[in-house]
This record gives sequence, structure tokens and C-alpha cells, in this order.
Amino acid sequence: MLPASLNSPATFTNGAYTIQGLNLADLCEKFGTPFYLYDLDYCVGRYRFLHDLFDLPNVRLHYAVKANNNPHLLLALKESGACLDVVSPSEVALALALGFDPSRLLYTANNMTDAEIRLIRDQGLLLNIDSLTGLRRYAKLYPNTELCLRFNSDVVAGEHEKVMTGGDKTKFGIRLEKVDEVLDIVHASGLKIVGVHEHTGSGITDPNQFIQGMKNLLTIVTPARFPDLRFIDFGGGFKVPYRPDEKRIDYVAFGQKVSAMLRAFFADFGRELALYFEPGKFIVAEGGLLMVQVNSLIENKTRLIAGTDSGFGHLVRPVLYNAYHHILNVSNPKGAAKTYDICGNICETGDLFAEDRGMPEIREGDYLALLNAGAYGYSMASDYNLRPKPAEVVVQNGKAFLSRKPHTPQEIVSNVLLQSGLK
Repeated sequence: MLPASLNSPATFTNGAYTIQGLNLADLCEKFGTPFYLYDLDYCVGRYRFLHDLFDLPNVRLHYAVKANNNPHLLLALKESGACLDVVSPSEVALALALGFDPSRLLYTANNMTDAEIRLIRDQGLLLNIDSLTGLRRYAKLYPNTELCLRFNSDVVAGEHEKVMTGGDKTKFGIRLEKVDEVLDIVHASGLKIVGVHEHTGSGITDPNQFIQGMKNLLTIVTPARFPDLRFIDFGGGFKVPYRPDEKRIDYVAFGQKVSAMLRAFFADFGRELALYFEPGKFIVAEGGLLMVQVNSLIENKTRLIAGTDSGFGHLVRPVLYNAYHHILNVSNPKGAAKTYDICGNICETGDLFAEDRGMPEIREGDYLALLNAGAYGYSMASDYNLRPKPAEVVVQNGKAFLSRKPHTPQEIVSNVLLQSGLK
């Protein structure tokens, strides 16, 4: 039951699953499960593919750090010229520690305190403000400075309702019809709006919805309103296929259509502006796998349950978004087909990676690979049940190495006691 397409850097060669020629089962033996495995060269390739889609002179991709904050991944993207979309003080601190210049960072948080605004602004970052309330507060704190504004494109799109960031049910962005109120605040405080931004949602299934969000934003962008404008940022939302039979979106055609649309817009605007996007999932999702080991098989009337040494504390997307992750039996890829519920080690019934999933026969001790786990996997992980986050292993130039080790139980407890003032 081998899938026709893996949508992954993993390949099936000579009877075994490998990444860059490295046997996945051997990596499990070497590093010990559970661990996240990232192919950095694959992720850099996704970045370059997306960057080169647009036939425009000034294109910047701000990788969304929230998708995956692995330091070695960020360094690989930095060397490739990537900028960053950062959304918290800690993401800023990590980016600066890795050598990113503040000019390559755009700060897009929401519901910021005055203290957070000051902290980020004083580090030299450009802020992207997404509400009239935030704009008024920023204007009082930092009049006569440069700013980016996030608008609500009024397009509802995304692969799950919880990641749709446009329309009237979302907290994100200033409504387009409020642009005159925005300009009153801007003029009164001497602010210079150097960027305008919108982000419609994550994993947009129809590229026409993506483009409609762009068109809606452009309706308010004129030289008279925004004389200091340098760039337009259309956020992220580039979709990757999660199921083996899922077709890829033709982003080459998308890039051609967007490039033609913006060339026409720039001609009307009177000058060229920089084009920004903020991809996260598109760059890292397929490049990551979660490697786990089966430690129990449970027959429960009509259900056959395979229990693993991981759980939703490590990969919460199936529980949170009902997300599908294809799963490979790395140890027994040609086993007879059976149907399993594949679960974790968390004390909740909902701790499931897959339900009623057809798989090659699973045996105790088999290694499984959960695909498309590079985005919002480790970055959303927790130490729920006081189980540590898994390790992270990266593959680059044909070599695998430990990128981030897991905490030991003793380290977790020590931190708890330290934070509680009991140590």
C-alpha cells in the first residue's frame, strides 16, 4: 500500500524510506524517537521556488517564524536571503541572536501592550499595526515615525475556519472602509505609512480567493492616500498538499497572473513598489516529518489501535484542526493492509494522529513517519502531562545531526521549581 505521491522529501528506494540517501529507520535507531526531522535543503528549495515565481524587480519573502522556529532552519533561510515575519518579542530576540538585521524583520502582532510596542520599536523594527485602537496608541507613543498598516481584505478563505483571517468574524486588520479614519490619525500624528498589508488565511485552497484579497486591498491604495508607500505585503496562505492524492496548486500560473496584475497597478500608481509575501507552511510543511515508534497494539472490539511514544503534545494539528497527516510504516512498508487508529501517549481519548487509517501492517516496535509535519508541529508543541517536547534532527547536504535536544524529566521539574520559587 505505497502511496503514489508522498509530497515529502522522503523517497522509497530499494525497499526502504530515505531522505537524502539516509535510511529513516537507521535515523530512528541513531537519535531515538520521537523526534522531528527536517530536510533543510528541501525547505530552501521551496523558498527559492516561491521567490522566483514573480516577474517583478523587488520581491521579498518574509518567512513566518511561527510556522517553525528551528534555529538551523532560520540560518539556512537567512543564507538564502530570506526576511522574517515575526509576531512576538521572543521571535524577535531569536532572529536578532541569529544575526538577522532589524531591517529584514517585520513585526505583525495583535493586541499589543504599550510595553510591547516600545520594546519592538526600540530595537529598530518596523511595526505592522492591525487595528484603529493600536494605531491611535502607536501614534501617541511614536508620532512622526514610519509604520505599516494591516487591513482586512474582506475575503474569507483558508483550509480551516480557525485559520481564516479575513471577513467580519476575525480580529485581524482594519476594515477597508475605515481608510479615511486611518488617514485622519496618520495626518494628525505625522506618521509615514511605508507599507500596507493583508493576510486572508492559511492554506487557501482557491488561488482566485488569494488574488481577490489582493485586489480588494489595492482598491484603497493611491498615491494621494499613501505618498510614502514603499511596499505592499499580501501575507501568506500558500497551500501545500497533505493527502497523497491531493493535487498541487499551479503556483507558476498564479505568479504570472499576480505579476501582470501588479505591473498594471504600478503603472497606474505612477511608480513601482516592493512586493512582500509571508510564507510559512509552504516553505517548511513538507520538509518535516515526525518520527515515532509503536509500543503497543490494542484490539478493542471493532478497532485496532496502534499506540506510539508521541502524542498531541508533540503534534496538535490533528486534534486542533482535524488535520490529515499521511503516515508511513517505515519498518514494514510492504506489509499486508490493515486499518488502524494511531494514537499517542497523552491521557485523553482525543489523542489521535489518525483514525480508521489504512496502513501496511503495524507491529510493536515499528517506526512510523508522520508527513507534512514541518509547519506548526514543534512550534505548537507543549510539555502537557509534563512530557518533554521531542528532539529536532536536521538533514543538510546529505548529513543528519541533532539540532535541538529534548529536555529530560529532571530539567522540566527543575524549571517548574525554579519558576515557582521553590528552588
